[in-house]
Amino acid sequence: MGRQDHLAVTLALRYGLTAYLYDRHDARGHEDRRFAERVRRGEPATGPDPDAVWVHTDPGRMAADTLAGFPRRFEWVLDDLSALVSGRRVVVEGWGLRPELVAPVVESTGQMVVLVPTPEFRAYQAGRLPRATARHPGVSDPERALRNRLARDELVAADAAARARELGVRVIEVDGGRDAEAVSGLVAEHFAAYL
Repeated sequence: MGRQDHLAVTLALRYGLTAYLYDRHDARGHEDRRFAERVRRGEPATGPDPDAVWVHTDPGRMAADTLAGFPRRFEWVLDDLSALVSGRRVVVEGWGLRPELVAPVVESTGQMVVLVPTPEFRAYQAGRLPRATARHPGVSDPERALRNRLARDELVAADAAARARELGVRVIEVDGGRDAEAVSGLVAEHFAAYL
């Protein structure tokens, strides 16, 4: 997600927008909400056992669970955005912003674009980016947990691209052949009517 984070911030700085970075809000403010929901349901406040989530669940099931959780998490994004007072247009990015969730709340699907890495670029990222290769603490088999997470992420990205295409949302495949500045240019060109 680093490339998208950079992209949203680049666009915000270049065009006087406000950037909302989903991953940062989800990892911080939304974690409190997940904690509260677990407590209300009588589940362990710390969440499920890391081995159960990352080692003993196959990537297909992990992807299905992730996709099933996005609608609730999107409600939190809408809460965040409704409280955001900036006086400027907002560029919003992040993997939890599913096309089927965003499309009903924007004026036009032309206000959306989905970036997905090609398999080759995903493999490149997996070998080089700290976030992509981060190991899960507290698991019995860190290598398997990493393989499962990377496979899950690929399934979730493929689903996002398929849903976007069904809705007529532009999909840009990021293959690593363009630097962040070039990708920013493509996205800015797409959004030219709105900037």
